[in-house]
Amino acid sequence: MSTDNSIAIPKEFCRRKTSIDESVKRSIVVVQPEKENGDIEYKRLVHQARPDRLRSLATQMAYRMDEGNGICHYRIGVEDNGCHSLLNLEEMIESIRFLEYIARSLNSIVVERTFIQNEIEEVNIEGKNEVKKTNKQPLSVTYSSSMSDLNNQNDLNNQNDLKQMECLFNKHEFSKMSFTRAKVVIQRVETHLLDPSPVSLVDLANNEMNMNDSNSKVEGTQENESNLSAQALQHSKKLSLEERLTSHNIRMAVVGNVDAGKSTLIGTLTTSSLDDGRGRSRTAIMTHRHEIESGRTSTASTHLMGFKSTGEPIAGRSDKVRGSNRRKSEDEIARESYRLITLMDLAGHEKYLKTTIHGISKGFADYSLILVNSRHNPTHITQQHLSLCCSFGIPVLIIFTKIDGCPEHAFQSCKQEVIKMLRAPEISKRAFAIRGEEDIATVVGKLNSLAPMIETSCVTGEGIDLLQKMLFSLPKRRKHTNKVTRKFEFLVEDIFNIPGVGAVASGFVNSGELTVGPNTHVYVGPTDNGTFMKTIAKSAHIARINTTHVTSGQSACLAFSLNKEMRKKLRSGMVVLKDNPTSTREFDAEICVLKGESTTIRRSYQAYIHILNIRQSAFARNIEIVKNPIAPPSHVVYDEENHIVLRPGSRAKVRFEFAKRPEYIRPGMRMLFRDGRVRGVGIITAIPATIPAIPTKG
Repeated sequence: MSTDNSIAIPKEFCRRKTSIDESVKRSIVVVQPEKENGDIEYKRLVHQARPDRLRSLATQMAYRMDEGNGICHYRIGVEDNGCHSLLNLEEMIESIRFLEYIARSLNSIVVERTFIQNEIEEVNIEGKNEVKKTNKQPLSVTYSSSMSDLNNQNDLNNQNDLKQMECLFNKHEFSKMSFTRAKVVIQRVETHLLDPSPVSLVDLANNEMNMNDSNSKVEGTQENESNLSAQALQHSKKLSLEERLTSHNIRMAVVGNVDAGKSTLIGTLTTSSLDDGRGRSRTAIMTHRHEIESGRTSTASTHLMGFKSTGEPIAGRSDKVRGSNRRKSEDEIARESYRLITLMDLAGHEKYLKTTIHGISKGFADYSLILVNSRHNPTHITQQHLSLCCSFGIPVLIIFTKIDGCPEHAFQSCKQEVIKMLRAPEISKRAFAIRGEEDIATVVGKLNSLAPMIETSCVTGEGIDLLQKMLFSLPKRRKHTNKVTRKFEFLVEDIFNIPGVGAVASGFVNSGELTVGPNTHVYVGPTDNGTFMKTIAKSAHIARINTTHVTSGQSACLAFSLNKEMRKKLRSGMVVLKDNPTSTREFDAEICVLKGESTTIRRSYQAYIHILNIRQSAFARNIEIVKNPIAPPSHVVYDEENHIVLRPGSRAKVRFEFAKRPEYIRPGMRMLFRDGRVRGVGIITAIPATIPAIPTKG
């Protein structure tokens, strides 16, 4: 750990003292026994330990704060069964100091300390030491810290702090060696600006901190940090973590050809470090070995990027520990950020086109980044990705990558081809080059008709700052917060089996809200026969943060109480409902054929259907033409049996039937169908018949 981030620990707090004889039993109950859940944690003594032990304590503290919505309570000097631990005042102070360090590593502070004495006393009965409750009035002293005094907690030797506590102890006649217990209140600071240099737990364990360097650093930056604290406090009062994960979380689909550098750009943005030209940035976010070796993304994945309230991006790597290059986890980024960007890395190879379509369909993207390799003209895959995003009504941003070392004539040729693509009738966008912050302000409110173009290089960093400012300036487009009053609807995207937890489903809360717990009954399905499984949603996580409440617009994970047989029935494409589960095999949709090559659509036509998180083959059972005076007459033709035939540009009402199993759908959902190079979009208009979804108990 560098010396400018070091903080001194008083030597007297690095030794554990024993204040009682081992023969004295801890048998006096002072509080109720500890509960496994909730925001209250009992500790006999918190003293210096190994780094792995301190990390375990930090994880435990984070869980208690999540249970208490950002606030947790510690009972120091108390056994798990509620008995007094019979420790003295100095040991309580030592424990609280270490709790302060652990809290600082979690962007939290100790806001209140309460010391209690005179509850019990040690007596000698027949030559044996015993303890008993006293008849005296217990002594209690509470010392509170304001959140504006956070910077003072960087220094455990703060003289003002120690003097004030000493005065309180003297005033209330506290004894250093009397049996003491303490209550501590810890509060999470919901912004990183109040935590410029959190304490390293490794350095805390190894005691490798220099007091003089720390004091000089605090004195030199006290004024700046105070200003940051005031600004951050203002924002933290306005925004909760839940709000940041919904109304301040913009979902961004990243698509482009296989050589456009999508994963490299995402790696550069999320880690805040430039690429070395040999794949360092992309390997930081790739998980599969074949992706790292080939450089080709084959699965859809999401990555979180955070911004401060000033627009400065959050560093995606943690350099607080000496020699560490660890990436920050999603919960760290979520807690430290004022605004979040969820980047969805989608496959660019034509081989994985169906995976890309499914990723865009289920992703609820607010915007899309179309990446184009500036050294080559855009391919037909770029054209397909561009038209695909426009088919779903997603505004696009054109990002030219690998601009470093690109010949000027090659870039101009590539740029002209992209502009030509944007002018196509099915796209109908005007290109707008972004060269400065004033251009960002001009284009932000006009993304339905304009397509901003930014030139970037992940190796030299050219254009990266401009792209980051553009991302920070984008407003939230999808208003999922308006759907909170609707019925709860959770779209299942992936299924996991976690040891010790059970079946876990990750997905997106499309509408409504849910409070999980032992009494929360939900319906999961439909299964292959159209029924739903009734079970309990026992816990939930958002960005790896434990929570008891999920709401519309959040990506979350739900843990269910299902037996082994029911777990086998879980699959992606299911839905979690709170009541009235229904499923259907047939649905009516109004479609428009966008593209086709020597293929006609008629009755019994089979296509692959994408409806949000659902993907399944379906047959066209009936076709009716929608009258459109703009469409030329050639779009409406009949075959030899007088059946309607659809061609590109045709609009029609079609009744589809799923080929394999029933699904949960409802009117108003957007759909996309494809068959080779034939593609069309539509809106579900009606559900002719539903299957009685008899729930089976899990």
